[in-house]
Amino acid sequence: AAAISACEKQGQWQKTLQLVGAMIQKKVELNTITFSAAISACGKCGHWKEALQLFGAMSQSTVELDTIACSAAISACEKGGEWAKALQLLSAMSRREVELDTITFNATMSACDKGGEWQKALCQFQLMALSEVETYSLTFNVAISACEKSSQWGKTLELFGVVA
Repeated sequence: AAAISACEKQGQWQKTLQLVGAMIQKKVELNTITFSAAISACGKCGHWKEALQLFGAMSQSTVELDTIACSAAISACEKGGEWAKALQLLSAMSRREVELDTITFNATMSACDKGGEWQKALCQFQLMALSEVETYSLTFNVAISACEKSSQWGKTLELFGVVA
């Protein structure tokens, strides 16, 4: 896990996949930390398909899904412009009762924003509030960005009403 984390920090997604492959070949059991770091390494480098393949392997294994791994997969979708996949992952998290947190919602909102899906981004913002997940300035920035890109200034003003 330490070697994969080091590769993740250095953006070495290919080496990460090689390490994961070698671990599987040698029948070394992967854990949540290993999967999360590998998913994150691929996602940070824009390789969302590889990140989702790892996430799929994790889902089919005996390793328990957690918020960090799911958020890493959603972030990979965000970087790859795959807003619909990000929403699917968020929905799967909810169905599997994996805790949704600020990072998860922010990444999902950002994926929707980047995909031009401002209504879906705002829906996530509202869901976040209903879920009583803590919001930060980044959360509002993403929501406001989604409104701005779609010329929804009224919605932007409504968001500021929530802040005040």
